[in-house]
Formats: sequence, C-alpha cells, structure tokens
Amino acid sequence: MSGVVVERVRDFAAGLLLSMGLELVEVQFRREGSGWVLRLFIDREGGVTLEDCTMVSRELSDYLDVEDLIEQAYHLEVSSPGLDRPLYGIGDFKRFCGRNARVKLHEQMNGQRVFVGKIHQVHDDQTIEMVLETGQSFVFSYDAVNKARLLI
Repeated sequence: MSGVVVERVRDFAAGLLLSMGLELVEVQFRREGSGWVLRLFIDREGGVTLEDCTMVSRELSDYLDVEDLIEQAYHLEVSSPGLDRPLYGIGDFKRFCGRNARVKLHEQMNGQRVFVGKIHQVHDDQTIEMVLETGQSFVFSYDAVNKARLLI
C-alpha cells in the first residue's frame, strides 16, 4: 500500500515541481510515532524557501484530496533535504562536484566501506572519483554505493 502511494505521489510531484523550477529529492510514506506521515523533500539551486514548501504542500494536498489515495489519517510534510542532503543518483554526484561527502559502499574496498572526502569528478561510465581526507584519490562505481550524503 505505501509503495503505491509513494509511486503515485512521486509521479504527480515530479511534474508539478518541474513547472515550479524545483526538483523532487525523495518521497516517504511511513508510520511514525504520531501516525502516518507523507514527507516530500524538495530542492532547487540556491535552496528552497518556506514559500516553496507552502506552495507544494497546497498543490499536493489538493491532488491527494481529489485522488483519495490514502485511506488512513496522515500528516503531510514538505521540506528541504538540508545542507547535509542525501545523494540519490549519479546526477547528484555531478551536481555536487567539489563538495565534501560521506559515501558508504555495499561492500568493502581497500579494507573499508565508508569513505569521506571531496567529490572530485564523475566520469561518463558512472565512476566517481573522490579525494579523501588523507589526500588519496579513490575511484568507485556508482553501483557500489549503498548510501551517500553531503557533509557540511
């Protein structure tokens, strides 16, 4: 059920946000301590404003009311992913070249799974080069990434 909600909201929000000059970072729909929460993270070059979040929330709320996708009570939250935002795709690595990141791989490489450093370059074959805190260059495939996040 929650997977269907996420997919339908993602499909609607992607078009809506594009028309507003925003990008959809992530959609979550899950049960938390206070009940069900539908959460959207949005972004744009230079960051999002409270007005951006309010506009998206209103439009999405209207869509959800008409479509009647969610049977149970829920809270809708629209916010920025923050300065330490997750990196979800190869495009995020390209966009944030020159920024510091923490990358966790699915499996160990060079005896470790977690690497911290600056995203140096993204190659066309979807390999990423980082300059680690130690000054060493480290190259890995995007497919090897389990989680990645910008560092402040």
